[in-house]
Amino acid sequence: MISDDVTDAPPLVYDDSVDIPVLFRDGPAKRPFKQWRTAKHRAWTTPGAFPDKDGWYTATTTWREIVKAATEVGRDVTPWLYQAPKLARGELVARVSPLYAYLGIHDVTPKHPLPHTSGRRLTVNAVYEHGTERSAKSMLGYRLGMTMAEWACRSLMGLGQTWHIEDGGPVPALESDFKDPVRTLPDLWGVHEAESTYWLIEAKGGNVRKNRLTEGWEQLAEGTKVLHAYAHRRVLCGASVQPQGDLFVTIDHDHHPGQPALSVNGKSAPAPSSPEDHLGESDDALLATARAQMLTYLALRSAAPSRLRTVALTADRSSRRRSADGLTTPLERDPTTSAMRAAVRAESPSDDEQVRRTITRAIGLDDFLTYRIPGTELHLGMSRRLFAACDQLHYEDQSIAERTPGLRAEDQRIADEPADEEAEEQRRRTQRRVFREAQEQERELIQERLRDAYVDGDDRQWSDLLPGQAEPRLDLDDQPDLLEAATPETYLALRRDDLPYHRR
Repeated sequence: MISDDVTDAPPLVYDDSVDIPVLFRDGPAKRPFKQWRTAKHRAWTTPGAFPDKDGWYTATTTWREIVKAATEVGRDVTPWLYQAPKLARGELVARVSPLYAYLGIHDVTPKHPLPHTSGRRLTVNAVYEHGTERSAKSMLGYRLGMTMAEWACRSLMGLGQTWHIEDGGPVPALESDFKDPVRTLPDLWGVHEAESTYWLIEAKGGNVRKNRLTEGWEQLAEGTKVLHAYAHRRVLCGASVQPQGDLFVTIDHDHHPGQPALSVNGKSAPAPSSPEDHLGESDDALLATARAQMLTYLALRSAAPSRLRTVALTADRSSRRRSADGLTTPLERDPTTSAMRAAVRAESPSDDEQVRRTITRAIGLDDFLTYRIPGTELHLGMSRRLFAACDQLHYEDQSIAERTPGLRAEDQRIADEPADEEAEEQRRRTQRRVFREAQEQERELIQERLRDAYVDGDDRQWSDLLPGQAEPRLDLDDQPDLLEAATPETYLALRRDDLPYHRR
């Protein structure tokens, strides 16, 4: 009998590959001090699904996959950005920069090595260990906890799009309970379509001890009181970083039986997938994807024209659907795109942009709009049809915001004394609730308009989607120092020399 530690998966060759130790267990327990190094791990052999057995696993991922999780997880702030879309760049920086500031990738030799792993892990750097004050460590802890919870649930275990609990809960009939400010609820929720089960997720990060995990378990129990009639998993994700140690993740979990989840995509998925895999046939998936990409859309929309460019990716999305490695496809694994880009360069040696674009479309490539987020080396982008859908959603959000009392800053009454923090947070929650209720009331109409925009977007020029701007430059040059990745409708890239390497 061949051990289940042995797999026939091809070895990973990506420059930014890292191994993440993950411990599954049935409830909060003491921190597994040093076990992440000494315990015998299983190889991660259940991509897109929850494992059958508890215990230690090693999952190999990429820094690109982790960074993508960081950009997409958290409360939706876009209703407040429709008059100042440039602020979306700052929010993206806030979600990514703590990871770059305090984490590093270093080489390791585990006690029980596994085949096809990278031999590299994440750790905290010397500044975090010796020079960072407590409040800055708390900042990293929050961002790291949310990021690794998103990565573990979506990239590792096949959960669909996650939503912040303050933006509304899983079941519309229970919205008032999920938005009750008195309840202390978990951070996130999502639907695992293959399981037809809701997931409630609480994220903890930093120097995670049992008392913090116990608090998180209590938050999940409060969520169960609301979602009691429906089948759901409770997932407590602890992303632990300690001096002289590697980052490891604990997943404390249990399963609550009940009614099956209300399907997000209108049908159960036969295999692990993401909303982007269903955009052609599901209006719910299209709305979810557009909502998740609004920060990137606003950053693209507000960028100076000279900073925008387009990159060519194969029009065939099937090669970029969810894989065993996660949501993104590193383009090193996509020789077809490289070959087609080279063919365009060979057939259009001139700098005539129109000729290059014509050949690009004729040869089977789409051009995705991209932009380097200021303050980072991170390039984000999306397809023209997803951009068109986001553009329509932005218009719908703007219309709702203009009709929502108190949402706009100019509608606020300036008090003689500023409100206390709790009162201010309650006011913001009330605004979000009113805004989300208006969105839900108009959901069917919005979905219809998004579908029309998405379909029409394929045939529109970027200059039509970016009023007053010329067509962005199509970049077909070889950039060996750029690590590119893509999903069916989104693009992410970073530079090799920007990886947070940390040598010991």
